[in-house]
Amino acid sequence: MEADLGGPGPALPDESSGLRLVIGLGNPGAEYEATRHNVGFRVVEETARRAGVRFSRGECNCLTARTERAFLALPQTFMNRSGHAARCLVEKHGLAPESVLVVLDEIALPLGKLRVRPSGSPGGHRGLESILESLQSDRVHRLRLGIRDVEGPAGGEGLADYVLGPFAPEDRDRVEDMVSRGADAVECWLGDGIDRAMARFNG
Repeated sequence: MEADLGGPGPALPDESSGLRLVIGLGNPGAEYEATRHNVGFRVVEETARRAGVRFSRGECNCLTARTERAFLALPQTFMNRSGHAARCLVEKHGLAPESVLVVLDEIALPLGKLRVRPSGSPGGHRGLESILESLQSDRVHRLRLGIRDVEGPAGGEGLADYVLGPFAPEDRDRVEDMVSRGADAVECWLGDGIDRAMARFNG
């Protein structure tokens, strides 16, 4: 991740700006960068790279980057406390839940599959659960990224170790393709809205 932690961070938009918030979920620290649980971070980092912006230490315990249409955030609170950062940003800038897109890993989807939804339950994902509880709304848009390979855990046993483990070397190309298509989905959501993003990426 390309980050400049020395400056004050970019100014975030006020409530009249009409910009939106994209939150990538993951865990901070080099030991987590290559794990399945951090693909949400990777998609939002790719979105920033394409826009030519860099992450800086911003507000609400997040790394933030400002683009023309949105601001991007990577909470540094660890996954299960992501809601604290999301609520801080949303309340500070007067944003509606529907103006937020959460990008996260999804163990229930096969590796490489994307799913865009405008609302719903957290589906067992603790990071998304934290955000929905903190914002007191299920009308938060989300982009789920499939991480389950053919040898994924059959049930709850071993799930934590699995999502906190790295992708298999032979899956590298599929993961890179998913990250690229995930950034495409974020750009589509920003430019064309949730309905178009669902129609294009949920196939």
